[in-house]
Parts: sequence; C-alpha cells; structure tokens
Amino acid sequence: MFSPSQSSIRLSVIALTSVAVLALSGCSEEKAATKEIVRPVKVVEIAAVDSTRMLSYSGTVRARTEMNLGFRINGKITERLVDIGQRVKSGDLLARVDPADYELAVRSAQASLDSADRQVETTELARVRAEQLFAKNVSPKSQLEQATLSYNQAVATRDSAKSALDQARNQVSYTDLKSDQNGIVTAINADVGQVVSSGTPVVTVAVDGEKEVLVAIPETDIAQFKPGKAVKVGFWSDAALFLQGRVREVAGSAEPQSRTFAVRVSLPSDPNVLLGMTAGIVASATNNQQLVSIPLSALAKKDDQPVVWTVDRAGDTVHSRPVKVAGFTGDGVRISEGLKPGDVVVAAGTQFMTEGLKVKLDSETPQQSASANDAGSNARLVR
Repeated sequence: MFSPSQSSIRLSVIALTSVAVLALSGCSEEKAATKEIVRPVKVVEIAAVDSTRMLSYSGTVRARTEMNLGFRINGKITERLVDIGQRVKSGDLLARVDPADYELAVRSAQASLDSADRQVETTELARVRAEQLFAKNVSPKSQLEQATLSYNQAVATRDSAKSALDQARNQVSYTDLKSDQNGIVTAINADVGQVVSSGTPVVTVAVDGEKEVLVAIPETDIAQFKPGKAVKVGFWSDAALFLQGRVREVAGSAEPQSRTFAVRVSLPSDPNVLLGMTAGIVASATNNQQLVSIPLSALAKKDDQPVVWTVDRAGDTVHSRPVKVAGFTGDGVRISEGLKPGDVVVAAGTQFMTEGLKVKLDSETPQQSASANDAGSNARLVR
C-alpha cells in the first residue's frame, strides 16, 4: 500500500508533466502562427519592344492596265463576238451596232457632196465668163467680183460637204468595236439587243503585261504606304510562291462606302500569277505607340483601376502597379503605359496576391521567349 506522502509526490509529478506539455504545445502553435507564407507563382518577363510592326492585308491580282471599251456612237448592239476569258489581239472585232442609219447618212453626205461639186462647176463657168467680158470691157468689174464670190462660196460648200461625208464614213466605221491592244476579256457589260450610248462600257479587256495587286488599306495604316515601298506578296493558291512587290500607286481619297484607300502593288513577271488570284501583302511599319502585351490572366483590378502584380527579384515580393490598357487581342492585353522591358509580372493567380507577399519562382524552369510582334507578345514565360 502507498503511503500518503508517496501519493502526493506522484500527483505533483503528473501536474508538472502536464504543465510542461501544455507549454511546449503553446510554443509550437506560436511558431506555426508566425511562420512566413511563401507562395509559388507563374510569371512572365516583359521583353524588349520592337520599333516596327508588320501589316498584313489581302487583295486581288489585276492587270496594270484595263480598258473599258465602248462604242463612239449611239446604237443597238447587233453582234457580240467575244466571251469572258477569251484572248484578243489588237484590231480584233469585239462587238457591232446596227449601221443602217449611219450608212444612210453616208449616202446623204455623198449626195450633198455631188451637188456641191456641180455648184462649183457652174460658178466656175460663170466666173470665167465674167473674167472674159471684163477683159473686153463689156461688163463692169462688180459683175466679175460677184462671180468670183459665188465661186468661192461654192468651193467652201463643197469642202464642207466633203468633210461631212468623211465624218459620216467614220460613223459607219465606229459601228465596229475593236480591241486596241492584246489582252484578255474580263467583263461583258452589254449584250445583243441592248441600246447603248456613246462611251458606255461594253467590253473590258485586261492588257497583257505587268500585273499588280489591288489592296484596300484602312485610314489608320494608309500613312505607312508610299509609292516605292517594298512589300512581300504571297498567294492563296500557292503557299510556296512569294514575290517582292513595290507600291506603285496610293489613292488620294478614301472610297466613300468602305472608307478605305486603294493601294496598287506592282509585281514582277511570273507565269504562275494569274488575273483574279487572291494575294496577301506583308509590309513593315513604324510602331509609333510602344505597346507591350501580357496574358489576360495577368490583368487585375485594384480600387476599380487596372493593375498588374510585379515581382521584386531582390526581395521576392509582389507589388501592384497601375497600368493603362490600350486594347485587347485574342489571347492577351495590350498595355500602353506602366510596364517596361525587364519587368516580371505575375501571369496567373492574381486574386491571391497581396502587397508585399513573398513569392517563389522556379528557377529550374527554362524561359520561353515570345515575339514582340505576336498577339500574346512581349513576354517571356518564367513560371
């Protein structure tokens, strides 16, 4: 049996042990509470901004010279001798209008000329007779002058009738529409039975020779295109075909409906380039606004202002920085102010960031560079 003194000693030991355990437990909890949180993050590093950007637009291959041919007279089309896609040579007959009225005009002009010739002969006989009588002092000088004047008027009338006949004959020749140069028919604007006026386009012929690409450029980029500027031209039908083109002409005013400017890019001769092909041009342009791009997940808000969280490499802490958003792309955000090359930005998990939070970067993960001209762009993935 235990004595009372032994029992008290045992109780004292148990109490001391409990106090010690409680004390150690309290220290452990305090140490855990004061342990610093370090959060691993994925970041991107802002790369150097390129001073140039690339412009890409599509267009259509066309002949440098296209002739919209029409009749020089009014009339009803009686024949059309060509079709779209047909090759023609200089002098080939394309279409014809009814020549009946113009042939009648030729006959009328011929009759007028014949009458004028007879009048000249008559007045010439009168003038000769007046000269003979005046030489013999039989008739006065005024009679000779009158005969001479009548003769001169008859000659003038004859000359006018001759010009009218030539004009009428020209009108008959104008009833035939002919090609002026070698080329290919690209459009038919009027057909048999249609009455056309002089100058109305009937047949369009693309002249053989130099080809070009017609591109519509918006007003935001038209300042980047000047005559003589070199551009790279590709073709949808042949991905391996690239040609070096040069801007030949820039429209002086915008097209009223689309508000775009027509730009013509001349092409070197190549048999694989056909009229009507879809072509794309790529040209370099000065990057007036130095924009950097970050992933959409890197953009956050603080006090209703757009911010990003940047990493201070010296202290491995994050800090918010206000930025100015210039626009959005398919997979990123364009920033015009607030970031510079070399800045390290938190790319994901921005909702967990707080000012001065300790973060950890995985230095073993290799960096992946991104082009400064890409939509997702001026950033290098660090993780």
